Amino acid sequence: MRRSARRSRTVSAYREGDRTIVLIPARMSLAEEQRWVTQMLEKLAAQESRRVLGDDALATRARELSAAYLGGRARPAQVRWVTNQNSRWGSCTPSERTIRLSHRLQGMPEYVVDYVLLHELAHLLVPDHGPSFWALLEAYPRTERARGYLEGVVSAARLPHIPGARNAGGPAEPEPAGSCG
Repeated sequence: MRRSARRSRTVSAYREGDRTIVLIPARMSLAEEQRWVTQMLEKLAAQESRRVLGDDALATRARELSAAYLGGRARPAQVRWVTNQNSRWGSCTPSERTIRLSHRLQGMPEYVVDYVLLHELAHLLVPDHGPSFWALLEAYPRTERARGYLEGVVSAARLPHIPGARNAGGPAEPEPAGSCG
């Protein structure tokens, strides 16, 4: 959160590495700040969800992750998105060297997709979830964070949905893109 006396009415947000920076006018109350932070996080997530890797780019990313974290030893024959995995984030068939990622990951932060992809790559080397499997994932610095993110998504999906509650009595949606005002 960055407040600015020069900023009079616009709110904007952007990603800086794994952090989100929200720029707001200095005069805003804490309640307004929280409301705008929530709205801007939703906007950024929507923008990111439109940026989706294709299957070729996903395979390239798998090779990069294998080289960076698994010494290049995990070499999938095929990596692709699928729409029939609604209870798993990804799956791997070591005998065929294929990896499938759920389309539900599309639009999630890059480090989360990378973690799931790396998880499935690790299955090419160790098929079970024993200690040697988890030891492979220790090399990835965002493992715990990504797992926490995915656990949060699963938990949020279990919350009751109250129709119309999102903007009930609240302000209209802000302008599209990264700036509002």
